[in-house]
Amino acid sequence: MKILKTIDELQSIRKDITSNVGFVPTMGALHDGHISLIKKSRKENDIVIVSIFVNPTQFLAGEDLDAYPRKDAADIKICEMCKVDYLFMPEISTMYAKEEIILKAPNKSYVLEGKTRPGHFDGVLQVVLKLFGITQPTNAYFGKKDAQQLSLISQMVKDFFLPINIIACEIVRESDGLALSSRNIYLDETQRKDSLLISKSLYAAATLIAKDERDTKVIKEKINEVMKTLELEYVAIVDREFNELENIEIDNTIILVVAKFGNTRLLDNIWL
Repeated sequence: MKILKTIDELQSIRKDITSNVGFVPTMGALHDGHISLIKKSRKENDIVIVSIFVNPTQFLAGEDLDAYPRKDAADIKICEMCKVDYLFMPEISTMYAKEEIILKAPNKSYVLEGKTRPGHFDGVLQVVLKLFGITQPTNAYFGKKDAQQLSLISQMVKDFFLPINIIACEIVRESDGLALSSRNIYLDETQRKDSLLISKSLYAAATLIAKDERDTKVIKEKINEVMKTLELEYVAIVDREFNELENIEIDNTIILVVAKFGNTRLLDNIWL
């Protein structure tokens, strides 16, 4: 594995690659969820590129940019074990001459996550577009846990006619059901225990749907009931385009929940 720090290094290597390239963009602090993306990319491509870059433009004022977990040494070892070909670890000054937003996300970026974090997706799409331009991947791998991000990136690829396949990958969970996240390390013992109500609420919703319940109000009530002891930020039931639904549409529905534990926000979802 070769570690690259500059755009020139990566572009110089990339121009000589004629086979399939799989790309996994991350912000580091790699866990089993990231590893599943990398392994899938390794299986499906000749060359695998992983990036580690904590992107400042997607953090709002007062968020955890400075405290965001950074584990470069461990991340490098993980990438080596996963047989990554090239690990791109640029500095902020390499990616941004100025930390300004030059790309506007579409209107649907201002609902759900975007309503809580206005402008967040401007920064996400900007850095992903930059990384796509540098790496020029055949296939790019993203987890379904960040469902709205995945939808917006997929739409961006279509809007800009980018020759990239966006590969949506399943959520990876702890053995007790908690969706893996780099921010899980912020939870204390009590919060960690309480966080299991998130996935429990989604399983309860899935059970109702399996029993032919289609009214989204009834399903939301069940989710709220399971998580009544938590600080629930939102529950949403939407289609793949993130339009709210009154009735479940099998094969075209995502149920999303976000709860707060102190200053830590945890999101989870299920795709039908």
